[in-house]
Amino acid sequence: MPRTREREQAFTRFVKATEPKLSHAFYAAYGPETGADVTAEALEYAWSHWERIRSLANPAGYLYRVGQSRARWYHRPRVCFPAVPTRGDQLFEPELPAALNALTRSQRVAVVLIYAMQWNEQEVADLLETSRSTVRTHLERGLARLQSRLGVEVDA
Repeated sequence: MPRTREREQAFTRFVKATEPKLSHAFYAAYGPETGADVTAEALEYAWSHWERIRSLANPAGYLYRVGQSRARWYHRPRVCFPAVPTRGDQLFEPELPAALNALTRSQRVAVVLIYAMQWNEQEVADLLETSRSTVRTHLERGLARLQSRLGVEVDA
């Protein structure tokens, strides 16, 4: 019995630390509905394979890959970020959701996690199990596409 309780406590601590990262990444990649479902499925997989998952060097990165595989089974929404009704007191550009949808998934994940969720490049690279320079490339290309689509000029 004590061993089962220790296993549950270790998993609970893992989920509290990892779930926000996974959900942010999956929401950015697949939108809120599919992102929530994929997050839950990745964490279910972690529980089912906990002994192996807990011994990995980067379990969150591994679960991100599990979630990507599971997302293939979902009907992918054509719009990850739905349009927002325009109001006079808008706090962001009304065309931003459509512009984010026009990015590649990798570009969208990099832009949203770094600029909306305040992650740094290394945190994104660790989760995606890629290099920091790859994340920077996705970020730079994504920002360039957003600027072009939104008609934003950057002062040099």
